[in-house]
Amino acid sequence: MPAATPGTPSLLRAMNDRAALELLLTHGPLSRTRIGHLTGLSKPTASQLLARLEAAGLVVATGTDGGRPGPNAQLYALNARAAHVGGLDVTPEGVVAAVADLSGTVVGGFELPYAEGAEAVAQVTAALDGAVAAAGLHRDDLHRLVIATPGAFDPQTGRLRYASHLPGWHSPTLLDELAAALPMPVEYENDVNLAAVAEQRLGAARGHEDFVLLWNEEGLGAALVLGGRLHRGWTGGAGEVGFLPVPGHPLVRQVTRANSGGYQELAGAQVLPRLAREHGVEVPAAPGTDTGTGALAPGSAAAPPGPQVAAAVALLRRAAAEPEGPHLDFLRSYATVLATGLASLVAVLDPELVVLSGAVISAGGDPLRTLLQDELAEIAPSRPRLVAGEVHERPVLRGALESALAAAREEVFDTSR
Repeated sequence: MPAATPGTPSLLRAMNDRAALELLLTHGPLSRTRIGHLTGLSKPTASQLLARLEAAGLVVATGTDGGRPGPNAQLYALNARAAHVGGLDVTPEGVVAAVADLSGTVVGGFELPYAEGAEAVAQVTAALDGAVAAAGLHRDDLHRLVIATPGAFDPQTGRLRYASHLPGWHSPTLLDELAAALPMPVEYENDVNLAAVAEQRLGAARGHEDFVLLWNEEGLGAALVLGGRLHRGWTGGAGEVGFLPVPGHPLVRQVTRANSGGYQELAGAQVLPRLAREHGVEVPAAPGTDTGTGALAPGSAAAPPGPQVAAAVALLRRAAAEPEGPHLDFLRSYATVLATGLASLVAVLDPELVVLSGAVISAGGDPLRTLLQDELAEIAPSRPRLVAGEVHERPVLRGALESALAAAREEVFDTSR
């Protein structure tokens, strides 16, 4: 369909169509009268709009409004099955995949643990096929796919950087091989950036244009949102704060070869057992992790991704539950090392908000957040508000789905095409 020109009836219809679809997405089923009231359209125009969207398969009639006096009004809803998107979260432990409909509801998921020697393309397609099968769909039914990885694909070279610990993902032809195997448009994004997308759309950063998300699980990372948009940097490496040189740890050289840096060595998950022992806190054996393969229940929460993280989470949860004596000293010590690196970000970016996310930081709860806020106030020039992340169920995967949904809705809701 030819593109609509400014001021033409076709452009106005497309604008009204999009407005109505956004309202149905936000509010759920609405009557013709309510849509007319919210959009300012007359009843005849609202009726024509709904007939047009129903014929296009974008809305469906869904029951009646029987809660008011007078004749029952027909209700209309967004057709959630008009498009589906996929999201993948790739880690050294394996690939978790999910499929969501146009409303954002997760309708299928699958988890594939890493197998020695497995190729990246085979991992991606197997996990994706498991998720679409769980949703009762086929690979070709997906409108868009977003893949989350540690590090970032360099836009100049197409190669994955800052993630040497991710096996099988460093071939110079990998993106071409994935493009050949996957029929839908595919985007690749840093995992922590996608956690920030989830918080911006659904969680603690809603309504905020400038914020930092500090993440700690297998590695320390940050996402930088400036003016409402992710800042990725020239090579995609903005936010790789684990490589920061920091006081309190010897200078780490050749950081990309070591896949670590001063801040990671000072405040990563691996330091928690040592800090606990230094303050007289008993360090239990690390909990085991589940490496089973199979379908995931939609919305299921993620287990800590590895034994090192699981041990850190257990220590912080126990300390946060009883923040007194040695437990309080342990939490304060960890807050100090976290603040050491975070202060550099605050000094450079001056964010309005810092969202604390990832299994390790989240395990410290409000006691750790309060101590970190106090430490930051002592060593940083500005005092952003620190808040806990609110997207707890697989935030990286949820961010991948939200990113894919934003692009899919932009296309599907455009009836001028």
